[in-house]
Amino acid sequence: LYGDLKMQVPFPFSLLYLQVIKCKAAVLWEANKPFSIEEVEVAPPKEHEVRVKIVATGICRSDDHVITGALVMPFPIILGHEAAGVVESVGQGVTAVKPGDKVIPLFVPQCGECQNCLNTKGNLCSKTDLGTSGGLMADGTTRFTCKGKAIHHFLGTSTFTEYTVLHESAVAKIDSAAPLEKVCLIGCGFSTGYGAALQTAKVEPGSTCAVFGLGGVGLSVIMGCKVAGASRIIAVDINSDKFAKAKELGATDCINPKDFNKPIHEVLMEMTGGGVDYSFEVIGRTDTMTAALACCQYNYGVGVIVGVPPAAQKITFDPMLLFTGRSWKGSVFGGWKSKDAVPKLVADYMKKKFVLDPLITHTLPFTKINEGFDLLRTGK
Repeated sequence: LYGDLKMQVPFPFSLLYLQVIKCKAAVLWEANKPFSIEEVEVAPPKEHEVRVKIVATGICRSDDHVITGALVMPFPIILGHEAAGVVESVGQGVTAVKPGDKVIPLFVPQCGECQNCLNTKGNLCSKTDLGTSGGLMADGTTRFTCKGKAIHHFLGTSTFTEYTVLHESAVAKIDSAAPLEKVCLIGCGFSTGYGAALQTAKVEPGSTCAVFGLGGVGLSVIMGCKVAGASRIIAVDINSDKFAKAKELGATDCINPKDFNKPIHEVLMEMTGGGVDYSFEVIGRTDTMTAALACCQYNYGVGVIVGVPPAAQKITFDPMLLFTGRSWKGSVFGGWKSKDAVPKLVADYMKKKFVLDPLITHTLPFTKINEGFDLLRTGK
């Protein structure tokens, strides 16, 4: 073998890159079933790919959307997209990272070449698997097998496994001193919410904001609104148990739609004397998306959709809501250009410019991932 390869690659390369790793992963074999902890084979990284040992991964509602069918993906699949880990090996041509580097996987990659990457206004790299239901690497194959079957990737990250393979455009090198069990949240939840306020909406000092949904992403929106200098931040959720933490992180008011006999957008219009400057829907429901738009100031209010929309559902709304001047925007990964922004966000965390601890409610061993999803579904 060495005789065949020596003209093309150095000897250590040929030894290192022929190894398959066997490890544990949480495989989802079909929709509406629990995860199954399985031994999987993780193939070596190919050209411009990176194999990463996952140290910590968060649970996100978007993962649950795949389980319920609200986000359509092929099965079997390894979910997970919010994580941090250490580079185990790299494929040929990789220059951005090396084995031993601490990294965060990027479900929105940054290839640096497509129209969105090259435009200062865009961040949704064309190489993302979001919305394509592909579930495969760029070459149309998978790096995971289990019981002789090919297992699909999720959003180019698949972090519910001890080892995963990513394209080099989907991995960001971070500070070697960063605590991976904290900064994994910068891989999705925190960055998505924080950026929706600062990058997408560009909340201004003295403005009024409404945040629908007080999960980890919604709380991160509140943190972003506070940093931006919003004078009033109204938190909206049907689970009043979430209000204390929302206030701790910057909410000035907390309201539960169940406490009122009128539509929630009317309540917010009355509270603010005509509507909020900025609203954020951080749930992923079409009814709350419309309500969040309707509660904006009729002429210059901005509504931002942050929650992943459910598949096969449409929104019907009065076009007068937009005709009078309101703006409706979407925000994926907080509008950040991922490879550029993630290391800077980690650096800001290390400088104590924001906190992550309040967003972490439970820490579980990997084998209890199904219990983690139960906690998510019960609002805990």
